[in-house]
Amino acid sequence: MKFIQTDRAPAAIGPYSQAVALGDLLFCSGQIPLDPATGELVGETAAEQAKQVLSNLAAVLEAGGSGLGKVVKTTIFLASMGDFAAVNEIYAGAFGDHRPARATVEVSCLPKSVLVEIDAIAGIGA
Repeated sequence: MKFIQTDRAPAAIGPYSQAVALGDLLFCSGQIPLDPATGELVGETAAEQAKQVLSNLAAVLEAGGSGLGKVVKTTIFLASMGDFAAVNEIYAGAFGDHRPARATVEVSCLPKSVLVEIDAIAGIGA
């Protein structure tokens, strides 16, 4: 097992790793819309926050030897399912033609009261 950490994504705000590599898989912890340099929340809308979340997720994936194009499964956590369409548009733009398996759920509260969080499982290497 290899623990992944990069300064290009927000530091973990609890007792967990940004990602863990095991075999040819990378398990990425949920990313929220924090600026990696300042730790401050980015974006007021779910769409704005989703852009930062996906940027943070991409940085963790790259640090683990993967990328958005190698993601096999994501989970999107939304504070409101009313933001589904807006987040889906940003998500589709980030992944392009790549379509990983996905679950999207509404939750009662997310860390730091953000509107969106996304985790991922991805392949590593070729």
